[in-house]
Formats: sequence, structure tokens, C-alpha cells
Amino acid sequence: MNLLPTADPTDSVSDLYSALFSGTGSVFAIIFYVIVVIALWKVFTKAGYPGILAIIPIVNLIFLIKIAGMSGWWVLLYLIPVVNIVMAIVVAVKVGRNFGKGGAFSFFLLWLIPFIGYFIIGFGSAQYRRV
Repeated sequence: MNLLPTADPTDSVSDLYSALFSGTGSVFAIIFYVIVVIALWKVFTKAGYPGILAIIPIVNLIFLIKIAGMSGWWVLLYLIPVVNIVMAIVVAVKVGRNFGKGGAFSFFLLWLIPFIGYFIIGFGSAQYRRV
């Protein structure tokens, strides 16, 4: 009778993978967040809001909704699971329209790939005009 636990080789492999990649997702998330904040900073300044508001997570969403021409209270719809996806698309299209961009640009570059779309709006020649 063996009272010692036997070593399962798959446990050591999964422990190795979890040790190697546990912080990698966090690092990529922080890098992505910093890139989006830089882009949103320029978008906020073009729209007449202080750029520093782009750093604070919930506040940047409230002011992005205001840039879209909607009330800041609409941010509460982001708390509802399926409605938040629809709301994000609506806000992206309205922000794009207020910067003179079309619906396809807004959907693909402001909603699907926001770090590229907001860089184009923020550092490009787009001017904010509230429609």
C-alpha cells in the first residue's frame, strides 16, 4: 500500500503553463488600456473635455457617451449583459458621426478595434461637430 501521492506528469505541465502565462494576460490588458487611454485623451481634448478624464475607467465611458451626444446616465445600460454590446455599438456610431466618420468606420474601427479607430480620430484631421 502506497501512502504517498503519486505525481501526475500533467499536473507539472499545467503548473508550468499557469506560472508562465498567469501574468501575461494582465500585462497585455494594461498595455491595451494605456494605448486606448492615449487615443481617448486626444479625442476628449478635440471634443472640448479635459484629456485626463480618459484615465479613469468609468468616467471615460461617461464622457465618451457625452461626446456621442447622449446623457451620461446612459452608462447604466452598460451594466445589463446583452444591452451593453448594443449600447457600445450605438455609442461608437454616434461618436463617429460627431467626428464626421461613417457607420462602417465607426463599427469596425471604433467598436471592434477601438485603439486604432480612436487614434485615427484623435491624431487625424477629424473635427468634432455635435450633430
